[in-house]
Amino acid sequence: LGSAMESPEAAGTVSPEEDFSFVSPIVKFVLFFFNMLFWVISMVMVAVGVYAWLLKHAEATMACLVVDPAILLIVVGVLTFFIAFCGCIGSLRENIVLLQAFSICLAIIFLLQLVAGVLGFVFSDKARGKVSEIINGAIMHYRDDLDLQNLIDFGQKEFSCCGGVSYKDWSQNMYFNCTMDNPSRERCSVPFSCCLPDDDEVVINTMCGHGIQAMGYVEASAVIYTHGCIDSLGGGVLLAQILINQIRDQIKLQLYNQQHRADPSY
Repeated sequence: LGSAMESPEAAGTVSPEEDFSFVSPIVKFVLFFFNMLFWVISMVMVAVGVYAWLLKHAEATMACLVVDPAILLIVVGVLTFFIAFCGCIGSLRENIVLLQAFSICLAIIFLLQLVAGVLGFVFSDKARGKVSEIINGAIMHYRDDLDLQNLIDFGQKEFSCCGGVSYKDWSQNMYFNCTMDNPSRERCSVPFSCCLPDDDEVVINTMCGHGIQAMGYVEASAVIYTHGCIDSLGGGVLLAQILINQIRDQIKLQLYNQQHRADPSY
């Protein structure tokens, strides 16, 4: 009789109800994997940002904080670390609170981008002027900070653009300035990252942008990207909004499915 009354726990078995999980294993581990990946990436970003900032501080070559890649890397890394932490631990421990925090963070990012897009549309002239001011500030410090220089070169290559509004914006840099009294050998030039790609080129021609500002628009368009990066950045922000919105909707759907499976009346 004693063995017949023995509980399932004492017998070393677990009832199906206790072993049942309301979280899809596939969704759980996919979410965990990608958030773990972003978690590691965020820590690397913070470490690299801090190292670059300390190295720059030691060499007394501080750039403007608004366009300092080291500061931007640290800020983005910290925010990514927090968001990825919520998604990673929340999915691993099946913690609804952390998953909701993760979903809310994505929703906030999307809303901020949406608000920025609306404000940019309503106050298009002011928004465009502010973005142009930031980009022009970065152009002025192009040769002062190697990190900033690499960031600008990467952006111009990635978005296939040159300058803020047009390639003529590079005249605001003291080395590329196109006035006659500029003694620089780079007078009237633009960085090589503005140049159109050449598939037959084995070694990068860093002088491909020499004297481009002295050319006309049609003539220059055969050598470099003549349109500015402001319009290209606008298209990139729109794509990011769509992507984040899709991710947020998928997280909300999974949260609803979990709660509905736990409570069919939900």
